[in-house]
Amino acid sequence: MPQPLTKETVDSKTDPSVSTQWDESTPKAEQFQELYKIADSMKSSLLTTMRPNIGPVSRSMAVAKRVGPDFLYLANIHAQKFEDLKENKTVQITFQDSSTQNWISITGEATTTDNADPRIKQIYSKGVNAWFGDLGDGIHTGMPEDPRMTLIEVKAKYIAYWKTTASSVGFLKEVTQASLTGKVADTGVNRQLFEKDIQEARDSSS
Repeated sequence: MPQPLTKETVDSKTDPSVSTQWDESTPKAEQFQELYKIADSMKSSLLTTMRPNIGPVSRSMAVAKRVGPDFLYLANIHAQKFEDLKENKTVQITFQDSSTQNWISITGEATTTDNADPRIKQIYSKGVNAWFGDLGDGIHTGMPEDPRMTLIEVKAKYIAYWKTTASSVGFLKEVTQASLTGKVADTGVNRQLFEKDIQEARDSSS
């Protein structure tokens, strides 16, 4: 139900669309399980790196595997993002589901490996070669042994996400009612997970 806007909220310079939906009561273990469920339902994300003299640069990338709160990507070592990561290992991963409005924002640190990493064969899936091509020399084949294929591992340091608690119809009804009554729409829960929480989740999933 839409929540009334209070003078206290305005005087404290708080964003009511955020404060009304903060969830600090749900157990962390449950928050992580719901985070994983949302992330696993969205196969692609935006991976954002920091480029010198430009700033944040994002590109869509398929998640090869999620390991607890961390994410693995297969990528071409010749891509510009590897040059970005040499200068700054801080990255952001973003997921958004336009059908539910669920979203996830992850700030983390990226590490890269060469083609010798055994995890490449473990997480390689059919269709990845479509993004690499086959030179026909028996080496640059787009398969797991291709020396261009490498791994980006992002270890999360801070996670924020929003999960809808309303159906599509309910979401529209809530927003409409809030707009007509001067109240603040309350359509989901907003959660944040800090480094300590994330490390505990990482330990429990290993």
